[in-house]
Amino acid sequence: MTGAGRNGHHMPEAAREAAPRRPLRIVRESGPGDDPGPLGRPSVVPHGSRRHRLRQRPPLHRACRLVILVAGLVCIAGGLALSVLPGPLTIPPVLLGLWLWSTEFAWAQRLFQSAAVKGREAWRHARKHPVSSTTITAGGLLMVVAGVWTLQRLDVVSTVRAAVGA
Repeated sequence: MTGAGRNGHHMPEAAREAAPRRPLRIVRESGPGDDPGPLGRPSVVPHGSRRHRLRQRPPLHRACRLVILVAGLVCIAGGLALSVLPGPLTIPPVLLGLWLWSTEFAWAQRLFQSAAVKGREAWRHARKHPVSSTTITAGGLLMVVAGVWTLQRLDVVSTVRAAVGA
């Protein structure tokens, strides 16, 4: 059985199946919600998708971008706060924040791709050395719990507030 090829010529079915397929192209269309603004260009989305329809309403699109920016920032800040702990605890929240940003901001897609590669490498390392990774992570969590308990026990927060005058 034969069918029309890419340029209208007939080709056998086996040859058609073996022929490399072109990936689906998403054409970037300029619309009213595509103003780059201070956060850069929006990421490319398929025409007709929910995100594309949202971009047709600029005030709602700007509000959505702001929510995504803040949610990603909270995740990344949480991951950076966890960076004081030993082990791979900091990676998931940072990746989540970058993924959130990459859904809306074109510049964040590049950051997310490089961070995902580093995250996979860290995960491979943790799987190769499960005992040491678990021990280091558990030890770090115990140190944080001990530190919080000590701060509460010695009433450090109220002492510092009284010293500062707040």
